[in-house]
Amino acid sequence: MNMVDIDKPIGYGAFGVVWAVKDPRDGKQVALKKMPNVFHNIMSAKRVLRELKMLCYFNHENVLSAVDVLPPVDSPYEEMYVITQLMHTDLHKIIVSQQPLTSDHLRLFLYQILRGLKYLHGAHILHRDVKPGNLLINSDCRLKICDFGLARLEEPDQSKYMTQEVVTQYYRAPELLLGARHYGAAVDIWSVGCIFAELLARRILFQANSPVAQIDMIYNLLGDRKTAVPLSQSSSNSRDRQSRAQLYKSVSRLPAPPSTFYHLAPHMTHESAHLLSRLLVWNPEKRVSCTEALRHVYLREGRLRYHTSLCRCCFIAADGIRHASEHEFEPVPDRVFNDSYEDQLHSVEDVRNAVTEFINSQPCGRKVPLRINPDSVVFPRFVASTVAHSQPATSPNA
Repeated sequence: MNMVDIDKPIGYGAFGVVWAVKDPRDGKQVALKKMPNVFHNIMSAKRVLRELKMLCYFNHENVLSAVDVLPPVDSPYEEMYVITQLMHTDLHKIIVSQQPLTSDHLRLFLYQILRGLKYLHGAHILHRDVKPGNLLINSDCRLKICDFGLARLEEPDQSKYMTQEVVTQYYRAPELLLGARHYGAAVDIWSVGCIFAELLARRILFQANSPVAQIDMIYNLLGDRKTAVPLSQSSSNSRDRQSRAQLYKSVSRLPAPPSTFYHLAPHMTHESAHLLSRLLVWNPEKRVSCTEALRHVYLREGRLRYHTSLCRCCFIAADGIRHASEHEFEPVPDRVFNDSYEDQLHSVEDVRNAVTEFINSQPCGRKVPLRINPDSVVFPRFVASTVAHSQPATSPNA
């Protein structure tokens, strides 16, 4: 049986560690993600199963997908291993680096972000944690959206409660900050607007030390200049949550004018400011969709550059001329993601059985199975580097 060679760590997170490894089947470098403590409780177990199913469902150039899901090392097991494509860096590292970013870079990155999100939203999937660190970049500027630990399907029933503790605070939409019990794809669009502004200015747009201060910052940018107040005053203890909520209702339901954003970056253009004014809209119902944003004139050059040098949907004819694909430049899935299987999962043991069945089904279509190689000289370091260590399995009745 072929085994995976452990190589070096490339990333850490709240739900595990990612290592760069060599796939012995073809010699290519891939990313190996270890998800520890999978069955600590039913919520975390369902989250991991959903993420695994999504990674094997995705088939898009700008969305990270699974190459394989590995069987567990031990039985009973508490850890999951999934192999994905290996990317060189992420957008956060690029933004905080000294690497210069041209207008072409920004247009190309933003085009791919929206192109990948359009695919996810077409599958009725909300990412719910779009941020620079979850946007992987290769040296040729190819971009993939990653980390679907908080992703879920849209909820059509507006009476059903949806968790508010999603999206990293700096990229969290105002409706989430104000405690909305139901929301949709517009929360991801807001995050894209924050990232776009961060790319333009090379600094976080709404970097507040609390959700309350965060909503104040947003209000002071988007609110009516006649009624907006200094942040220091608006964050004082004299204004309670209820009075804030009343004040925020006065924010215009229409997009702010492009001139609102001119001061955010030294090289802001009317086109970029206009697109920002459509992404960063207080009222989620007035924010543009991915499809609408992709039609914006600012992204015209990004689309052209992507489809003349990076995409795999266009082709080069015998005469050497590159031709556009007959398919849509920004495709959506043929079918939506189906999470109805979760209705049958009532205990941790139910989820464990579903995960085991899923692994054994070889969902990613690789013919030669792989296993973790515990005899590797660096395997002890791989185990020790895990952020969240495994714990005993939760009772099936939890």
